[in-house]
Amino acid sequence: MYPALEIICRGKTDISMAAAGGLCLCLIDRICNHDMKSSPISIKCFAGSGIITAVEFATGLLVNVALKLNVWDYSAIPLNIMGQICVPFSMLWCLATLPALGLCGLCERAPFLAK
Repeated sequence: MYPALEIICRGKTDISMAAAGGLCLCLIDRICNHDMKSSPISIKCFAGSGIITAVEFATGLLVNVALKLNVWDYSAIPLNIMGQICVPFSMLWCLATLPALGLCGLCERAPFLAK
Protein backbone atom coordinates (compact mmCIF):
# COMPACT_ATOMS: atom_id res chain seq x y z
CA MET A 1 0.00 0.00 0.00
CA TYR A 2 2.81 2.43 0.76
CA PRO A 3 4.26 2.35 -2.78
CA ALA A 4 0.79 3.15 -4.17
CA LEU A 5 0.50 6.12 -1.82
CA GLU A 6 3.96 7.26 -2.86
CA ILE A 7 3.05 7.05 -6.56
CA ILE A 8 -0.06 9.13 -5.90
CA CYS A 9 1.88 11.79 -3.93
CA ARG A 10 5.28 11.80 -5.68
CA GLY A 11 4.58 10.15 -9.01
CA LYS A 12 7.21 7.46 -8.43
CA THR A 13 8.39 4.83 -5.97
CA ASP A 14 11.09 2.19 -5.47
CA ILE A 15 10.87 -1.50 -4.55
CA SER A 16 12.70 -0.69 -1.31
CA MET A 17 9.63 1.30 -0.25
CA ALA A 18 7.44 -1.80 -0.53
CA ALA A 19 9.89 -3.76 1.63
CA ALA A 20 10.18 -0.96 4.19
CA GLY A 21 6.41 -0.45 4.26
CA GLY A 22 5.78 -4.16 4.74
CA LEU A 23 8.33 -4.36 7.55
CA CYS A 24 6.74 -1.32 9.22
CA LEU A 25 3.29 -2.87 9.01
CA CYS A 26 4.51 -6.14 10.56
CA LEU A 27 6.33 -4.31 13.36
CA ILE A 28 3.40 -2.00 14.07
CA ASP A 29 1.09 -5.00 14.27
CA ARG A 30 3.41 -6.92 16.59
CA ILE A 31 4.41 -4.05 18.85
CA CYS A 32 1.42 -1.70 18.82
CA ASN A 33 -1.48 -4.13 18.38
CA HIS A 34 -0.11 -6.95 20.52
CA ASP A 35 2.68 -5.92 22.92
CA MET A 36 1.01 -2.54 23.63
CA LYS A 37 -2.56 -3.82 23.36
CA SER A 38 -3.81 -1.95 26.44
CA SER A 39 -1.93 1.30 25.72
CA PRO A 40 -3.81 4.44 24.65
CA ILE A 41 -4.04 5.07 20.90
CA SER A 42 -1.86 8.18 21.22
CA ILE A 43 1.00 6.13 22.69
CA LYS A 44 0.57 3.53 19.94
CA CYS A 45 0.77 6.30 17.33
CA PHE A 46 4.01 7.64 18.82
CA ALA A 47 5.41 4.09 18.94
CA GLY A 48 4.35 3.55 15.32
CA SER A 49 6.06 6.79 14.34
CA GLY A 50 9.24 5.59 16.05
CA ILE A 51 9.03 2.27 14.23
CA ILE A 52 8.49 3.90 10.83
CA THR A 53 11.22 6.48 11.43
CA ALA A 54 13.72 3.79 12.49
CA VAL A 55 12.93 1.60 9.48
CA GLU A 56 13.09 4.66 7.20
CA PHE A 57 16.52 5.60 8.61
CA ALA A 58 17.92 2.08 8.23
CA THR A 59 16.47 1.77 4.72
CA GLY A 60 17.83 5.21 3.81
CA LEU A 61 21.31 4.31 5.02
CA LEU A 62 21.19 1.21 2.83
CA VAL A 63 19.50 2.41 -0.36
CA ASN A 64 20.44 6.09 -0.37
CA VAL A 65 23.83 6.21 1.33
CA ALA A 66 25.42 2.80 0.74
CA LEU A 67 23.86 1.92 -2.63
CA LYS A 68 23.54 5.57 -3.76
CA LEU A 69 20.08 5.01 -5.30
CA ASN A 70 18.83 8.42 -4.11
CA VAL A 71 15.27 7.24 -3.53
CA TRP A 72 14.55 10.22 -1.24
CA ASP A 73 16.39 13.15 0.31
CA TYR A 74 15.09 15.21 3.22
CA SER A 75 18.17 17.47 3.27
CA ALA A 76 16.11 20.56 2.41
CA ILE A 77 13.61 19.88 5.21
CA PRO A 78 14.37 21.33 8.66
CA LEU A 79 15.40 19.04 11.50
CA ASN A 80 16.69 16.23 9.28
CA ILE A 81 19.36 13.67 10.04
CA MET A 82 21.65 12.95 7.10
CA GLY A 83 18.75 13.71 4.77
CA GLN A 84 17.25 10.31 5.60
CA ILE A 85 14.71 11.18 8.30
CA CYS A 86 13.23 14.43 9.58
CA VAL A 87 10.95 15.61 12.35
CA PRO A 88 8.09 16.80 10.08
CA PHE A 89 7.76 13.40 8.43
CA SER A 90 8.11 11.61 11.78
CA MET A 91 5.10 13.61 12.95
CA LEU A 92 3.26 12.58 9.79
CA TRP A 93 4.09 8.94 10.57
CA CYS A 94 2.08 9.32 13.82
CA LEU A 95 -0.99 9.83 11.65
CA ALA A 96 0.03 7.07 9.22
CA THR A 97 0.08 4.65 12.14
CA LEU A 98 -3.71 4.95 12.57
CA PRO A 99 -4.67 3.22 9.30
CA ALA A 100 -1.87 0.69 9.83
CA LEU A 101 -3.32 -0.24 13.22
CA GLY A 102 -6.78 -0.54 11.69
CA LEU A 103 -5.58 -2.61 8.74
CA CYS A 104 -3.80 -5.05 11.02
CA GLY A 105 -6.84 -5.28 13.29
CA LEU A 106 -9.13 -5.82 10.31
CA CYS A 107 -6.95 -8.64 9.00
CA GLU A 108 -7.01 -10.35 12.39
CA ARG A 109 -10.81 -10.23 12.50
CA ALA A 110 -11.28 -11.55 8.95
CA PRO A 111 -12.32 -15.22 9.22
CA PHE A 112 -10.52 -16.21 6.02
CA LEU A 113 -7.26 -14.74 7.32
CA ALA A 114 -7.47 -16.28 10.80
CA LYS A 115 -4.33 -17.94 12.06
